[in-house]
Formats: sequence, structure tokens, C-alpha cells
Amino acid sequence: MPDVPEPVVKLVRWSAEPVSAQILRSTAASVISYVVAVWLLPNPAPLTAPLTALLVVQVTLYSTLKTGINRVNAVVAGVLIAIGFSSLVGLSWWSLGLIILTSLLIGRFVRAGEFEIEVAISAMLVLGVTRVANTAWDRVFETLIGAVVGLLFNLLAPPVWVQPAGESIESLANRMGGLFRDMGGEVAGHLPVARAASRLHEARRVDHDIVEVDASLRQAEDSLRWNPRVREGALSRIVLRTGLDTLEICAVVLRVMSRTLTDLAKHRTEEALFPDDVADELEKLFDHVAYAIESFAVLITSQVSASAETAEDRLIQALADSERSRDQIADLLLHNVQRHPRQWQLHGALLAEVDRILDELAVEKRSERLVEELDRIGSELGERHPRLAMIRRRLKGSEVYRRSSAAVREAFK
Repeated sequence: MPDVPEPVVKLVRWSAEPVSAQILRSTAASVISYVVAVWLLPNPAPLTAPLTALLVVQVTLYSTLKTGINRVNAVVAGVLIAIGFSSLVGLSWWSLGLIILTSLLIGRFVRAGEFEIEVAISAMLVLGVTRVANTAWDRVFETLIGAVVGLLFNLLAPPVWVQPAGESIESLANRMGGLFRDMGGEVAGHLPVARAASRLHEARRVDHDIVEVDASLRQAEDSLRWNPRVREGALSRIVLRTGLDTLEICAVVLRVMSRTLTDLAKHRTEEALFPDDVADELEKLFDHVAYAIESFAVLITSQVSASAETAEDRLIQALADSERSRDQIADLLLHNVQRHPRQWQLHGALLAEVDRILDELAVEKRSERLVEELDRIGSELGERHPRLAMIRRRLKGSEVYRRSSAAVREAFK
């Protein structure tokens, strides 16, 4: 097989990304709407059609079907406002302010929802090209053509944003793992309060990373809903969401552990934070915990079963090593408690925080959360669709139902 040039490889990778797919879909939808408008309407330059298609095209199929009507409503309202103003007044500072005010008021009146601002945006954008059309009705037809093409184009190969969400989750886990390793490298010898406080500040900044990952995951969840390209989309959503919830809890515990070490540093300003034997075991423990968090992220984002099994084996091994180190540290701290009787509660808090992380990352805990989330979603669907719930209850005792439920639960293990 001949070697493929590197530029070709980069082009193929870029074309497979959701961002590039979205750019290509938006461009194609605009061009096609323009060609259709030229073919159906007598206008020499029907620019409103591609403009409307560009505004209507959404990132995910779910958002298209959910908000497409409101967006079309907002765009059409904005176009009609621009048509009316272009026939009555010219474009000046006062007419621009008046069209924005009118668009926002009408957007609230037509219940455009979150797209109220797009009424004004569409009106301003279209105002510059409305003079090209011969009649106002031609401009309305152009808008409808662009809206229809934009909505239909989203049904063709809608992008899936799971891979970017998985990468953001792994990046978050790597950042948390790095913080644990940094903390482990600072427990030996004397720890200045300023350095401990700096590490605490870094742990607090992880909350901002979680917000960004949550936004990426929400986009991935929307891309999985009603997407014909995805099988078992609900399972993927549940796995990623519960995994992020676990990492968020670990991030909170990480911040609390940083606070505990900072408090210890405040009490031991002229001596070592821990004895040498305890510090060595703590460094190993933090390294094991970091490796467990990173393995957990790989486990929940792996799409291939072989990779998932490898990640699960690594996670189990990392948890076992962490528990072993934790028990050794507990014995060492118990023997040294007489040296610092006033700070024994901080030692206990540190061990309790490690226990909380290990418990959250346990494979059994993950399976329980997945099954609970699956049951919760089933209950919500039953409340929204009582007839389907009744049929489900009737089939609940059948062998088919038991086999299917067992298969679903086995998929989460």
C-alpha cells in the first residue's frame, strides 16, 4: 500500500471533525438555497435565501428539530420588518435604531423565545439587500426557500460531537491527575503555606474546567438525540454524563484535600509536613489516585470494547494499589499521632477524603449509577407516556423483557 501524503491525511482528519462538517453543511445549504431561489424566482440576486439558510442551519439534528420553528419564525419576522422599512425609509442612524427597537418588540410578540435577538439581527442583515428584490413577496419566498433548505440539510449526515466531549473529559482527568501528582511531590519535607495555598487555588480553578466540559457534553448529548447515525445513543449519553458526575465529585474532594494540606502547613511552619516514611507513602498514594482518575476517564470515553476492558483493568489495579497505600499510611499516622495530637483530625480527614475518591471510582459504584440512571430515565418516560408504561408493565414478567433488561445492564458493566 503506498504511503499517503501528510497533507491528504490532515485533510481527511479535518473533514471527519464535527466542526468541519458543520462548516461544509452551512456552506452547501447556502449555495443550494441560492441556486433554488435563482431557478424559482425572477430576482437577479436572491441573497436572502442563502442568508436565511445560513441562519437556520443548526449544529445538531436535535437542536434543529427542537428550535428550528422558533428560528424560522424569528428570521421570517426580521425579514418582513426589513422589507417594510426598506420600502418606507432609508438606512440611517435613526432608522437603524428604530428597526432594532421594533424587531425586539415584535420578537417578543411572536414568541420567538431564545431567538428574539435574531429578529433584529435578521432585519439588519437583510435590510442591506432588500433593494435588490422586485417585490416584497419575492423576498418572503426567498426566506422560505432558505429556511426549507436549511432545515432539510440538517437531516443529511448530522454530526456527532461525542469525540470532542470525550477528549474534554480526558483532558479534565489529566489535569486533576497532574494536581494529585503535584500534591504528592510536595508532602515531603517542609511545605510553605504560600505554596500550599497556591495549590489550593489551582484545585479551585478545576471548577471552571468542569463548566467547559459540561457544555461540551451537552452538545454531545444533543448530537446523539434523534440521530440516525448513532446506535444506543441513550446509553452513550448516560455513560458520559454519569462519568462526568463522578469526576466532578472527585474534583470537589481534590479541593477539600488541598484545603486539608494547607491547614496542616499552617500548623507546621517550621517542621516537615509529615515524617519521611509517611511522606513516601503519601506520594505513592497520590500517584495511584491520579492514575485511577485518568484510567476512569479513558474507560468512560472508550468506544471500542477491547480498549474499555484494558482501561477497566488499569482502573482496578490502580484502585487496589491506592487502597494498599492508604492502609499503610493509616498505620503510620496512627503510630505518629502522639507527635501532633492537635492535628490528628486533619490526618483523619485526609484519609476520609482518599476513601471518598476511591469509593466514587470503584467499578461497582459506576455500575450502580448507570443502572439507577437508566431506571430513572425509564420512569420519566413512563410518566410522559403512560400508555407505553402500561405496555411495559404487562411485558415485565415475560422472558423477553428479562433478557433485554439483563442485556442492557450487562452493557454498562
